[in-house]
Amino acid sequence: MMESWNLILFVCEAILYFALMTTLLHLRHRIGLGVFLTALGVMHFVETYLAAVFYVSLPFGVVSPGSSVFFAGKLMMILMLYIQEDASTVRQPIYGLFLGNLVTLAIAQLLVLHQTVEPAPGQAADMGFLSDMGLLMLWGTTLLYIDALGIILLYERLGRFMPRWTILRFTVSGVLVLSFDQLGFYALLNHLYDAPLSVFLGGWKAKMAAAALYSCLFAAYQTAFRGNGALHSRRPIKDVFSDLTFRERYEDLLARTGRDVLTGVYDRSRMEIEVPRLVREALRFGSPISLAIVDVDHFKSINDRFGHLSGDELLREIANALQGGIGDADHLFRYGGEEFVVLFADAGYDEAMERGRRLCALLASGIRNPAGEAVTISLGVAAAPEDGGSFNALLAEADERLYRAKNAGRNRVVGRPDVSNT
Repeated sequence: MMESWNLILFVCEAILYFALMTTLLHLRHRIGLGVFLTALGVMHFVETYLAAVFYVSLPFGVVSPGSSVFFAGKLMMILMLYIQEDASTVRQPIYGLFLGNLVTLAIAQLLVLHQTVEPAPGQAADMGFLSDMGLLMLWGTTLLYIDALGIILLYERLGRFMPRWTILRFTVSGVLVLSFDQLGFYALLNHLYDAPLSVFLGGWKAKMAAAALYSCLFAAYQTAFRGNGALHSRRPIKDVFSDLTFRERYEDLLARTGRDVLTGVYDRSRMEIEVPRLVREALRFGSPISLAIVDVDHFKSINDRFGHLSGDELLREIANALQGGIGDADHLFRYGGEEFVVLFADAGYDEAMERGRRLCALLASGIRNPAGEAVTISLGVAAAPEDGGSFNALLAEADERLYRAKNAGRNRVVGRPDVSNT
């Protein structure tokens, strides 16, 4: 009976916490975001205190509402703030809580140096708790910082595989990060108070229950208030969050723009934005990357013989064949006219040459002009860093090799002069 009653209170506490915080979050444009951040900070000390001394028995074990309800809720609120706003905004509570915890830790260590008196009999200061509180705050601060960053980064990473499944990403991120947090916090509780394994298991089950409950409440919130979040960043940032700000929204927008009207592949403007970044990242991490310029052989004669409408239709077929012939991680751009650029991701020079040969064979065997004649292509290939340390350098080198491929008879791939080409 007691456990059932505690469970009802557990659910009520979670609903009340979520309702209060989401109301403040939803009204942030009217009453200011500071109200939400202040409420989040005030609850932080309460949850830390409760996690240390206040435990109740639930059907799935002995748990602390401070750790399972309020700490879990805080992490979910931080993630919700990121989803509704951006990384520039969400760093405020993360850094604020982090620095506030450090100051609290320092003050707690100073307090234990005081010579205290009893204001009334039996009201002596609990110096042992203050000392333990210092360790709890230090460890909790470290976990909080890792958890807050981790839940956002994990949500972002999951977005690559399930970009439209916001609620599922929210749930999975919460479950994984709260599991990690429970393991870390229990390690200290076991060290300080010799907490039994049942405390870990009960706390983990409670956090999983809280994650599920908060996810359901988040789903209801999204349904009721979808589209009311702020969608524009107001200032640049220089820290870890700069890699997160609006990435998801930017990539979603970019996926629907920068397309060539005729062929449907990415256009030159998209290439000039994306490829330099991809080349820089590959060089920074030491990953291979290569680039090829593709030219359709004798395409002008096709337009002259069959007309521009037939030429356009043939160009679409060629683009579709090239797109189907490259890897999932590769990128295809229309460079201009009958020329395309292919960026071979994670491919060194030899691999890029082999992929280029396969594209040559694919086009020659699969594409025919209106007269039934085979359509062929020529490619010039360059690889970083050997052939250049920037996009422009690779493009210039590949262009020079394409020129040699056309002079050598077309329908071939040309790379470095000291390597035999086909």
